[in-house]
Amino acid sequence: MANRHTVVAGKSLLLAVAMFGFGYLMVPIYDIICEVTGLNGKTGRVSIAEAQAEVATDRLVTVEFVASINQGGSWIFKPQVQEMQVKPGELNHAAYYAENLSNMPVVAQATPSVSPQAAAKYFNKTECFCFTRQAFEPKGSKEMPLTFIIDPDLPINVDRVTLSYTFFRSPDQS
Repeated sequence: MANRHTVVAGKSLLLAVAMFGFGYLMVPIYDIICEVTGLNGKTGRVSIAEAQAEVATDRLVTVEFVASINQGGSWIFKPQVQEMQVKPGELNHAAYYAENLSNMPVVAQATPSVSPQAAAKYFNKTECFCFTRQAFEPKGSKEMPLTFIIDPDLPINVDRVTLSYTFFRSPDQS
Protein backbone atom coordinates (compact mmCIF):
# COMPACT_ATOMS: atom_id res chain seq x y z
CA MET A 1 0.00 0.00 0.00
CA ALA A 2 2.81 2.42 0.92
CA ASN A 3 4.47 1.65 -2.41
CA ARG A 4 1.36 2.80 -4.33
CA HIS A 5 1.28 6.04 -2.33
CA THR A 6 4.94 6.65 -3.15
CA VAL A 7 4.25 6.15 -6.87
CA VAL A 8 1.27 8.53 -6.80
CA ALA A 9 3.26 11.12 -4.82
CA GLY A 10 6.16 10.82 -7.27
CA LYS A 11 3.90 11.26 -10.28
CA SER A 12 2.18 14.24 -8.63
CA LEU A 13 5.53 15.86 -7.90
CA LEU A 14 6.70 15.27 -11.46
CA LEU A 15 3.46 16.77 -12.79
CA ALA A 16 3.87 19.85 -10.55
CA VAL A 17 7.48 20.38 -11.71
CA ALA A 18 6.43 19.97 -15.36
CA MET A 19 3.60 22.50 -14.93
CA PHE A 20 5.95 24.99 -13.26
CA GLY A 21 8.50 24.57 -16.05
CA PHE A 22 5.85 25.02 -18.72
CA GLY A 23 4.55 28.19 -17.03
CA TYR A 24 8.06 29.55 -16.63
CA LEU A 25 8.89 28.98 -20.31
CA MET A 26 5.59 30.34 -21.70
CA VAL A 27 6.66 34.01 -21.73
CA PRO A 28 9.92 33.49 -23.68
CA ILE A 29 8.20 31.07 -26.05
CA TYR A 30 5.33 33.52 -26.57
CA ASP A 31 7.76 36.38 -27.25
CA ILE A 32 9.64 34.30 -29.82
CA ILE A 33 6.44 33.26 -31.58
CA CYS A 34 5.17 36.86 -31.64
CA GLU A 35 8.48 38.16 -32.97
CA VAL A 36 8.64 35.57 -35.75
CA THR A 37 4.99 35.76 -36.81
CA GLY A 38 4.06 39.33 -35.90
CA LEU A 39 1.17 38.00 -33.79
CA ASN A 40 -0.30 40.15 -31.03
CA GLY A 41 0.95 43.30 -32.69
CA LYS A 42 4.52 43.03 -31.40
CA THR A 43 6.88 45.23 -33.37
CA GLY A 44 10.43 44.69 -34.49
CA ARG A 45 13.55 46.42 -33.22
CA VAL A 46 16.20 47.33 -35.77
CA SER A 47 19.28 49.50 -35.94
CA ILE A 48 19.24 52.63 -38.11
CA ALA A 49 21.60 50.91 -40.56
CA GLU A 50 19.19 47.97 -40.89
CA ALA A 51 16.25 50.35 -41.29
CA GLN A 52 17.66 52.10 -44.35
CA ALA A 53 15.34 51.24 -47.19
CA GLU A 54 13.99 52.62 -50.42
CA VAL A 55 11.46 55.31 -49.55
CA ALA A 56 8.08 54.74 -51.17
CA THR A 57 7.49 58.29 -52.44
CA ASP A 58 4.15 57.39 -54.04
CA ARG A 59 2.50 56.11 -50.88
CA LEU A 60 1.42 57.55 -47.53
CA VAL A 61 0.42 55.59 -44.45
CA THR A 62 -1.39 57.16 -41.51
CA VAL A 63 0.12 56.20 -38.15
CA GLU A 64 -2.19 56.75 -35.20
CA PHE A 65 -0.70 56.96 -31.69
CA VAL A 66 -2.68 55.69 -28.69
CA ALA A 67 -1.83 55.58 -24.97
CA SER A 68 -3.44 53.78 -22.06
CA ILE A 69 -2.59 53.30 -18.41
CA ASN A 70 -2.77 49.86 -16.84
CA GLN A 71 -4.99 49.50 -13.78
CA GLY A 72 -5.51 53.13 -12.89
CA GLY A 73 -1.94 54.12 -12.14
CA SER A 74 -1.13 57.64 -10.96
CA TRP A 75 0.04 58.83 -14.36
CA ILE A 76 -0.52 61.16 -17.22
CA PHE A 77 0.53 59.28 -20.34
CA LYS A 78 -0.22 60.52 -23.84
CA PRO A 79 1.26 60.82 -27.32
CA GLN A 80 2.62 64.23 -28.34
CA VAL A 81 0.73 63.94 -31.66
CA GLN A 82 -2.41 61.90 -32.33
CA GLU A 83 -1.41 60.83 -35.84
CA MET A 84 1.01 61.49 -38.67
CA GLN A 85 1.33 60.72 -42.34
CA VAL A 86 4.51 58.76 -43.17
CA LYS A 87 6.13 57.32 -46.26
CA PRO A 88 7.11 53.66 -45.97
CA GLY A 89 10.90 53.35 -45.87
CA GLU A 90 11.36 56.79 -44.26
CA LEU A 91 12.73 57.24 -40.74
CA ASN A 92 10.15 58.98 -38.51
CA HIS A 93 10.24 60.57 -35.06
CA ALA A 94 7.47 60.87 -32.49
CA ALA A 95 7.26 61.14 -28.70
CA TYR A 96 5.05 60.32 -25.78
CA TYR A 97 4.71 62.35 -22.58
CA ALA A 98 4.51 60.77 -19.14
CA GLU A 99 4.12 62.31 -15.73
CA ASN A 100 4.21 60.64 -12.32
CA LEU A 101 1.37 62.11 -10.28
CA SER A 102 2.36 60.33 -7.06
CA ASN A 103 4.56 61.58 -4.25
CA MET A 104 6.89 58.57 -4.58
CA PRO A 105 9.61 57.72 -7.08
CA VAL A 106 8.46 54.95 -9.41
CA VAL A 107 9.75 52.87 -12.29
CA ALA A 108 7.45 52.27 -15.23
CA GLN A 109 7.43 50.26 -18.43
CA ALA A 110 5.46 50.56 -21.66
CA THR A 111 4.35 47.65 -23.80
CA PRO A 112 3.60 48.27 -27.48
CA SER A 113 0.99 46.82 -29.76
CA VAL A 114 0.37 47.45 -33.46
CA SER A 115 -2.84 46.97 -35.36
CA PRO A 116 -3.87 45.75 -37.80
CA GLN A 117 -2.01 42.61 -36.89
CA ALA A 118 -0.77 42.23 -40.47
CA ALA A 119 1.21 45.48 -40.11
CA ALA A 120 3.11 44.50 -36.95
CA LYS A 121 6.02 42.77 -38.66
CA TYR A 122 6.49 45.81 -40.96
CA PHE A 123 6.60 48.35 -38.12
CA ASN A 124 10.19 48.61 -36.86
CA LYS A 125 11.54 50.83 -34.10
CA THR A 126 15.15 52.02 -33.95
CA GLU A 127 14.69 53.93 -30.70
CA CYS A 128 11.88 53.54 -28.19
CA PHE A 129 11.20 54.34 -24.58
CA CYS A 130 9.60 50.89 -24.41
CA PHE A 131 13.01 49.20 -24.72
CA THR A 132 13.92 50.11 -21.12
CA ARG A 133 12.23 50.85 -17.81
CA GLN A 134 11.63 54.53 -17.14
CA ALA A 135 12.46 56.00 -13.72
CA PHE A 136 10.39 58.93 -12.45
CA GLU A 137 10.96 61.17 -9.47
CA PRO A 138 7.94 62.16 -7.36
CA LYS A 139 5.78 64.45 -9.53
CA GLY A 140 8.42 64.03 -12.27
CA SER A 141 7.72 64.06 -15.99
CA LYS A 142 9.53 63.37 -19.23
CA GLU A 143 9.17 63.35 -22.96
CA MET A 144 9.97 59.88 -24.27
CA PRO A 145 11.23 59.56 -27.85
CA LEU A 146 10.26 57.04 -30.48
CA THR A 147 12.00 56.56 -33.83
CA PHE A 148 10.43 54.15 -36.29
CA ILE A 149 10.28 53.06 -39.89
CA ILE A 150 7.54 51.27 -41.73
CA ASP A 151 8.91 48.70 -44.14
CA PRO A 152 8.06 49.50 -47.78
CA ASP A 153 6.85 45.90 -48.11
CA LEU A 154 3.83 46.77 -45.95
CA PRO A 155 0.82 45.24 -47.75
CA ILE A 156 -0.74 47.77 -50.13
CA ASN A 157 -4.19 47.35 -48.56
CA VAL A 158 -2.88 48.69 -45.21
CA ASP A 159 -3.10 52.48 -45.23
CA ARG A 160 -3.60 53.06 -41.48
CA VAL A 161 -1.52 51.64 -38.63
CA THR A 162 -2.26 52.15 -34.94
CA LEU A 163 0.63 52.11 -32.47
CA SER A 164 -0.69 51.65 -28.96
CA TYR A 165 1.27 51.66 -25.70
CA THR A 166 0.06 50.50 -22.31
CA PHE A 167 1.99 52.16 -19.47
CA PHE A 168 2.27 50.42 -16.13
CA ARG A 169 4.23 50.52 -12.92
CA SER A 170 7.05 48.00 -13.16
CA PRO A 171 6.83 45.28 -10.54
CA ASP A 172 10.63 45.47 -10.28
CA GLN A 173 11.21 48.93 -8.79
CA SER A 174 15.02 48.70 -8.87
